[in-house]
Parts: sequence; structure tokens; C-alpha cells
Amino acid sequence: MRIIAGRFKGRRLFAPRSDRIRPTTDRMRETLFNLLTHGIGFPFDGARAADIFAGTGALGLEALSRGASHVTFVENHPASLALLADNVRALECETSARILRQDARRLPTARDPFDLVFLDPPYNRDLLAPAIVALQTRGWLKPGSIVVAETEAGYQPAFAGFTML
Repeated sequence: MRIIAGRFKGRRLFAPRSDRIRPTTDRMRETLFNLLTHGIGFPFDGARAADIFAGTGALGLEALSRGASHVTFVENHPASLALLADNVRALECETSARILRQDARRLPTARDPFDLVFLDPPYNRDLLAPAIVALQTRGWLKPGSIVVAETEAGYQPAFAGFTML
């Protein structure tokens, strides 16, 4: 695993040794960030992002690399938290990152809302909908926030107030 573009381009990330953690592949991240950058013109420079069910932090760290000013990472699995902390330290971006050991269904009230939110919950665990509700009710979203959710094949979420892109 590596950072695809930006100031950390080519830097390797610590990856899990078990199949319990399934990080988003480099190819999938590249496709996703190309869509955000070129497809919808998302302005990464100065953006505030959140990486929910962060795992290794690859999505949030890619956003930082591309110009986001701050990323809050939310994770509660101990092995994932260790990898995430190692990756933040390796990229020396501690001042731009905040790691919360937190259940994504029980988020604290946000200090400020986020421009971009990534959610990559474990598959087949029915965690996406409660996490979206927590984002909405705890002030993590604002009008125009982009929410990117990775789900298992065939899952078609529909949430009130959201437009599927």
C-alpha cells in the first residue's frame, strides 16, 4: 500500500498482516480520488476530512497528501488503531491528524463540520446506516459535504437528504 498522489506520493503505508482488516486497494483509491478530483471537482486544498472506520487510514492520508488541512480518523479496532497511528507518524502529519478511538455509531459532537467524509465499514455488519445517522445528528456534516461510502457488492443505500453520485 502506498500514497497515490500529492505531497506524500509514493510513500508506503503499514498494512495489516491478517485478513480481518481489508484496506482499500491502491487501484480503488486512485479511481476514487480521480473521481473526486476530476469527476466532481472536489477542492482538496484546505478541506476538512473525516475517515470513519479508518483502518490503516489510507483514505484520510491520501486526502491529506492531496491538500486537505485536517483529517479526523475514527476507529475502534485495536490492531487497526496501531496501524493507523504508525502510518500517521511515518508520514509525520500528526499536527494535521486527529485519531479517535470511537464507535462510529456513537460519535462525539464535531468541533466543526467536515467537507469530505469517508466511510468504509466492515461488510455485512449493518454499520453504515447508524454511522450516517451519527454523522448527521452530531454535527459532522454540513450542506454540500461529500460522503463516500464503500459497501459490499449489491448494497444500494438510500438516505434522506443525500444525492447519490
